[in-house]
Amino acid sequence: MPVDRGQRTLDELGYYLLAGAGGDGPRTLVDEARRGEELGFGTAFVSERWNIKEAASLVGAACAVTDRMQIATAATNHNTRHPLITASWATTMHRLSGGRFTLGIGRGVAALYSAFGVPAVTTAQMEDFAQVMRRLWRGEVIAGHDGPIGRYPLLFLDPEFDEDIRLGLVAFGPRSLALGGRAFDDVILHTYFTPDTLQRSVAIVKKAAEQAGRDPGDVRVWSCFATVGDHLPEEVRLKKTVARLATYLQGYGDLLVKTNNWDPAVLQRFRQDPVVLSIPGGIDHKASADQIEHIATLLPDEWLEPAATGSAAQCVQRIRREFDFGADAVILHGCTPDELEPIATAYRTNDEVLP
Repeated sequence: MPVDRGQRTLDELGYYLLAGAGGDGPRTLVDEARRGEELGFGTAFVSERWNIKEAASLVGAACAVTDRMQIATAATNHNTRHPLITASWATTMHRLSGGRFTLGIGRGVAALYSAFGVPAVTTAQMEDFAQVMRRLWRGEVIAGHDGPIGRYPLLFLDPEFDEDIRLGLVAFGPRSLALGGRAFDDVILHTYFTPDTLQRSVAIVKKAAEQAGRDPGDVRVWSCFATVGDHLPEEVRLKKTVARLATYLQGYGDLLVKTNNWDPAVLQRFRQDPVVLSIPGGIDHKASADQIEHIATLLPDEWLEPAATGSAAQCVQRIRREFDFGADAVILHGCTPDELEPIATAYRTNDEVLP
């Protein structure tokens, strides 16, 4: 059922459009965007994959079919488009949406970049990119730019521009987190961060903001939090939790394990497991239900704990703990708006009884 428009917008909650590999195709984004706005979510995020999830197209569709909700990329990559193309796209989306667009970038996966012949992204490049975007949006003419993002004789959009467009950064390690604090408006963390990792990450962001002369409160830190209620079938729950975490471990397991201070021997056993080795691609996309059930036996409960699971009420209780750990906002990650409806409804009910 649609949420009463008289109820407050849940600005502190977000969700992903086309969560995972893209669902049934990009067309479903239209319904998911409308449905998320009906449920009162504050922000809808778009992640980019080089298949049927090209960010500019998806953002345009999401902005066009919504009226209130923020639309953010989390993330696209700054090095796959010319800076003028990106700056122009962001300005177009900003005006098309009435100021509801956030341009969020990320470092990307180095192995994919290498395979496709794209240079790896550095922290210095992302900082340089953010500075260039803000100057272009202020209508500046940038002549002879020679910085980490490259050499450009001229970068220029329109002298009448004075755009206030939010910039987001998907951050993982301490250098990226600090960059988010000093140069971005939103910092989006990774899924399956433990409470200790969340607290540590927030502290890095806020300290860097303060050191840069900014108000730490102006930098919003998002916990990207797996949210999978038990109203969903068990097979679906396992795919959205066990299989999703396993896919992260396939791609950058060493980084996630190091960040969370997990036991690297568990990761090694996971990587050497015959079932894991037999899956030709991402586990969340390619593994069968039986394979996922087996993989569940390889992952300790503590690795799956940083998630909202159980009944809708239990999910809400765990989501609210993320705020206690320092998050400014929470992305309910991994499910569609329809799948999140019982949790959103319970969150509102809980919201009404809080002092």
